[in-house]
Amino acid sequence: MNIIGCDLHPRYQVVAWLDFATGEICHRRLEHEKDEVRKFYGSLPRGARIGIEATLPALWFERLVGEWGHELWVGDAAQIRAQVVRQQKTDTRDAEHLLELLRTNRFPRLWVPSAEERDLRQLLVHRMKLVRVRTLVKNQLHALAMSQGVCRKRKLWSAKGRAELESLALLPWASRRRTELLQGLDQLEAASEPLDRAVAEQAQGRPDAVRLMTHPGVGPVVSLVFVLTVGWIGRFPSRRHRVSSLGLNPREHSSGGRQRLGAISKQGSSMLRWLLVEGAQTAAWRDPELRRAYQRLKVRRASGIAKVAMARRLAVRLYWMLRAQKDYAQLVRMSGSPSSAVVPEQGSKV
Repeated sequence: MNIIGCDLHPRYQVVAWLDFATGEICHRRLEHEKDEVRKFYGSLPRGARIGIEATLPALWFERLVGEWGHELWVGDAAQIRAQVVRQQKTDTRDAEHLLELLRTNRFPRLWVPSAEERDLRQLLVHRMKLVRVRTLVKNQLHALAMSQGVCRKRKLWSAKGRAELESLALLPWASRRRTELLQGLDQLEAASEPLDRAVAEQAQGRPDAVRLMTHPGVGPVVSLVFVLTVGWIGRFPSRRHRVSSLGLNPREHSSGGRQRLGAISKQGSSMLRWLLVEGAQTAAWRDPELRRAYQRLKVRRASGIAKVAMARRLAVRLYWMLRAQKDYAQLVRMSGSPSSAVVPEQGSKV
């Protein structure tokens, strides 16, 4: 089997492979704008194994490799760099290092979702970006209203609040800003509505997402993002591995019998981590156990720390719901323990 280490960049790539005739390692730089990449991989016998780092999305390269019948492996960039001994870093050395990891069966291969799942992720990312822009526009309109002594909070977006906002007497440039912001807000809301419907339809079409939506505070967006990010739940042997992959575990630098914990690592999907924090606040309001834990941490530490802690607990619960294939009413695990249910079965007494 031909094994190739590929140091992939946006405009070019450096490949390294073993010449079986001479036993030497060969190198070559391939420019993406030219037809060098297609010619090189097309000249290889079918079934070659190509290893790259998970550094940038390269869907075009994955399609090209698949067309020629080759196998693309994506490796954990952090683990790949951790196995480098030498202090000299070049594109050629990186390609050789990838080749060596493939040859010695030490390549830290990652799970890669399907093309359909990655396309659904684009739907969720696009919706999230629009929601954040819409929030920025609303905050600016809130500031304009409060500058005129009008503080309506959420009521500002009702029909009565909108009419009051439009009737404010503003100076010419402030009036123009209000008009254009309102027009932009209408366009953003019109663009977000079909995306919300699409997310709801996709969530209802996935049994795992429907199961997660039985938990208070978890809607179509949180459940669908969680399912698409987790993928096959069996690849996480415990709840600690799942929490670590989300970046909700604390950084640690312990030595000499002294434990030092820092802030959360923030590894993994930032979108899912943000959604878990948002969903955990609603879950803490509706779930008695989470509400008591949130109030205790809020008094002892701070509200920000309490929100992150509830996001971690929510992630653990969702993990166990998928692992045990149970709904919220059937089984909600506390701290990842399969022996203590927070919510009793139907008909049982608390």
